Amino acid sequence: MTERKRPSKSPQPPATKAEDDSQMAGRIRDSARQIWLAGLGAYTKAEEDAGRFFERLVHEGEEIETRTRGLVEKQVKAVEHRVEDVRDRATGTWDRLETLFDERVAGALRRLGIPRREDLEQLEQRVAELEQALAEQQEAAPRSIQGRLPGSDEEE
Repeated sequence: MTERKRPSKSPQPPATKAEDDSQMAGRIRDSARQIWLAGLGAYTKAEEDAGRFFERLVHEGEEIETRTRGLVEKQVKAVEHRVEDVRDRATGTWDRLETLFDERVAGALRRLGIPRREDLEQLEQRVAELEQALAEQQEAAPRSIQGRLPGSDEEE
C-alpha cells in the first residue's frame, strides 16, 4: 500500500507589516468608537438623571428648611419667653424700689412736719365744707343779726 501523503496544511504566509498595522488601526478605531458611544450613553443617562436629581435636591432642601424653620421658631419663642420673664422680674424689682423710695421720702417729710398731698386735699375739702355751712347759716339768720356780724355792710 502506498502511502498517500496527505496534503499538509501549510501555514499561511506570515502577515505583512502593513496588514498588522491595518488590523491594529481597525481595533483602535473600534475601541475609540465604543468609548465614544459609552460617553454618549453616559451623557444621555446623566441628562435624564439630572432632572430627577435636581428635583430630589429641591425636595430635600424644602424638608431641611421646614425642619430648621421649626427649630428656629422654637428658639425665638424660648428667647422671647426668657426676655419676658426677665422684663417682668425687672419691672417687679423697680416697682418694689419705687414703693420703698416713696415710703422713705414720705417718712422723711413727716419727720420734717411737711404735710402730704392727701392731708392738704383733706384740709381743702374741709375748708370748702365749712365755707358752705357758713354761707347756709348766714342765709338762714335774720337780717338784724347779720348787721351785727363783723364784715357786714350795715356797720359801715
